[in-house]
Amino acid sequence: GAPPPTLTEWTATWLPVHLAGAATLAKYESMLRCHILPVFGSHRLDAITRIEVKAFARSLSGRLAPVTVRSVITVLGLVLREAIDEHYLLFDPTARLRLRDGPDEPRPTATPDQVRCLAARMPNLHAHALVITAAYTGMRFGELAGLSRANVHLDRALIHVAGDTGALHEVSGGRWLGPPKTKAAVRDIRLPPFLVDGLDRLLHAHPYETVFCTDAGRWWWRTTFIERTWRPACDGDAAHGWAPLLTGFRFHDLRHTHRTWMDEDGIAEPLKSQRLGHQLPGIRGVYAHVTEPMHPPLLAALQNRWLGSGGYW
Repeated sequence: GAPPPTLTEWTATWLPVHLAGAATLAKYESMLRCHILPVFGSHRLDAITRIEVKAFARSLSGRLAPVTVRSVITVLGLVLREAIDEHYLLFDPTARLRLRDGPDEPRPTATPDQVRCLAARMPNLHAHALVITAAYTGMRFGELAGLSRANVHLDRALIHVAGDTGALHEVSGGRWLGPPKTKAAVRDIRLPPFLVDGLDRLLHAHPYETVFCTDAGRWWWRTTFIERTWRPACDGDAAHGWAPLLTGFRFHDLRHTHRTWMDEDGIAEPLKSQRLGHQLPGIRGVYAHVTEPMHPPLLAALQNRWLGSGGYW
């Protein structure tokens, strides 16, 4: 019969029909284009050896974080295992590959004072409120950028992340509202009193359906917001007279910050996971539940952090 295709030829067939969300497919395409195909693209599928994959993983580990190396090898294995089903090769050369599992560099977290200073560097009330809400709820950027008025229930002091339109997705120049990252991300997030007051002020300050939007009421482009607004606020900007505040700090690090604050305040594990939109692993995920008495200590701790920082709207 005909020889097996090259990896480049196979991925051109595999990627368009693989079932995954648009953001996941974009991540796979990026890993293939940037890391995998430059090394293995011209190889026939049955010519990719285990020793070559081990050498590839070792070369990646010299310049990428362990979690990224694992992700790249996982994608390579995903592509090759489907080729096995098509009888193009007999075994997966990535199977049971031992990868360096050293600790990834811990992500930085912010203090309430630093969050207040970051928010103060935002250009308008929308962005100011976005930063504060992210730090004090742990919501993802897409969940915040796609949040609609209909899902902000200030009378009940909560935000609802909807299952069908709970996140703004941005891939390859397109944007749309769709489901959040996981099923566990569909959730209600309780708000401390100061955040209820601040969001009430924001919603009275503009007429638009999207809560955190541009001055013209449009969705934010994530990349534009990060490059033009977020990075100068964190890294410093001479034009504004800003010294560096949290150099290299990512917007996603506000989620790490929120998790760290909950750890410091001794919040119950089920509530921490639920609030961040995570599923507790293993048997704990079956038997651990969020109960009403868990909420007041968390909301009181967040309120105290805000008041202690001298925060304002």
